[in-house]
Amino acid sequence: MGMQVGSSSSSEPDVMIEMNMTPLIDVMLVLIIMLIITIPIQNHSVNLNMPTSTPAKPTEPPVIVTIDVDFDGTVLWDGVAVNANELNSKLAGVAAMPNQPEVHLRPNKLVAYKSVAAVMAAAQRLNVTKIGMVGNEQFL
Repeated sequence: MGMQVGSSSSSEPDVMIEMNMTPLIDVMLVLIIMLIITIPIQNHSVNLNMPTSTPAKPTEPPVIVTIDVDFDGTVLWDGVAVNANELNSKLAGVAAMPNQPEVHLRPNKLVAYKSVAAVMAAAQRLNVTKIGMVGNEQFL
């Protein structure tokens, strides 16, 4: 009787070298599901004050005030150049009216953003509610 070398006739099973991936995958799926559930939903919206009922037909056309911001930062109120103090006083007068006129802000294409932002911040600070940007087609 000779001695046999090798594992072909041995009674012990071979050692398993591969890792069992099923429990690892199960744990990863549970962690992904918990991550998705706990991430807060991000809300990318702008709050608008929409009318709640049908508005009455206006009997007269609305009053429109045009504020132009020139390329060098000069602010024009209905075509007349104004400084910061005059702009604030005129915006305060608009805000004090019971039926505020529409304020159309028309920036030049070449003006720095800080000049336009200063006008919008002044209008917001003084509670001007009917303000809108016009002339946006020049930015296309």
